[in-house]
Amino acid sequence: MLFLPGNTPNIIINGDALGADCIILDLEDAVAPDQKDAARMLVRNAIKDMGFHGCEITVRINSIDTPYWKDDLEAVIPLKPDLIMPTKVSCARDVQTVDEYISSIEEKHGIPIGTVKLIPLIETALGVENAFNIATASKRVAALFLGGEDLTADLQCKRTKAGNEINYARCRLVCAARAAGIEVYDTPFTDVNDDEGIAVDAKYAKSLGFTGKSSISPRHVRVINEVFSPSMADIEYAKEVFEAINLAKQQGRGAISLHGKMIDAPIVARARQMLEAAKQLGIGGADCE
Repeated sequence: MLFLPGNTPNIIINGDALGADCIILDLEDAVAPDQKDAARMLVRNAIKDMGFHGCEITVRINSIDTPYWKDDLEAVIPLKPDLIMPTKVSCARDVQTVDEYISSIEEKHGIPIGTVKLIPLIETALGVENAFNIATASKRVAALFLGGEDLTADLQCKRTKAGNEINYARCRLVCAARAAGIEVYDTPFTDVNDDEGIAVDAKYAKSLGFTGKSSISPRHVRVINEVFSPSMADIEYAKEVFEAINLAKQQGRGAISLHGKMIDAPIVARARQMLEAAKQLGIGGADCE
C-alpha cells in the first residue's frame, strides 16, 4: 500500500505504474491546511479520469475533529473509491460517524449503501486498546491500519527502526483484526534509503500475521511485494500438504505425516491460505482442491 501525497500531480499520475497493490491518496498529513481544497480537487479528478488500473484506491481523509473531513468525503465518495481511511480513529463511534456520513452521500448519489469500505487508521494509544471494537464497529470496515509515527508521539516515546516501541500495538492490531475476520496492514518503514532495514521490518510484520505493509516511498514497494508474496518453496510445500491429505483419504487413513511431521488442521489451514494467495497472484500453478 503506497502513500501518494494528494497535492503532487506528477507523482499521482504514475500511481498505477509503481508496483503497489493499493495506492493511498493522502488528503491529511501530506497536505498543508492552505492546500486542502486544491488537493481534494486533484484527488477527485485523478480518481475520475485516470482509472489506476490494477490498483485499489484508498483515500486518506482528515480526522473528524477537523473542518475538512466532510468535504473530503463529499468530493470522493461519488467516484466510489475502494476504501476510505479515516484518521486518528480511537473508538467505535469514530468509525460510525464516518460510516453514517458516507451512507448519506451514497444515498444521495444512488450508490448502494455500503459500497465504499473503510480501513481505520489507528494511531493513538486509545485506538490500540479499542482495536477490536473499531474492527467490528461497522460492516464497512475491511481492515485495520497501524500508524506508527503518530502513535509513538501519543505514547511519548521515540520512533526507532527496530520498532520495539510499537511491538505491543502491532500484536494487538493483528489479534483484533483476525478476531473480527478482517485484514490488517502495517505502518511504513520511514527510512527510504535503508534497503536492508525495510526487508527486515517487512519480514517481521509478516511473521506477526499482517496481511501486508504500507510504504511512503516507491523504492520500498518491490521489497514489500517480495516479502509478502508466497515463495515457490512455500507453494510447493503447500501442494505437498494437499497431496498427502488426498493420499490419506485414498488409503482410508485418519492421519498422515509429511517430512516427519503430522499434518494437522492448522498446517492444512496455512497451506490453503498459501495456495489461495498464490492463485490470486497467478503464481506457482496453485490450487487447493
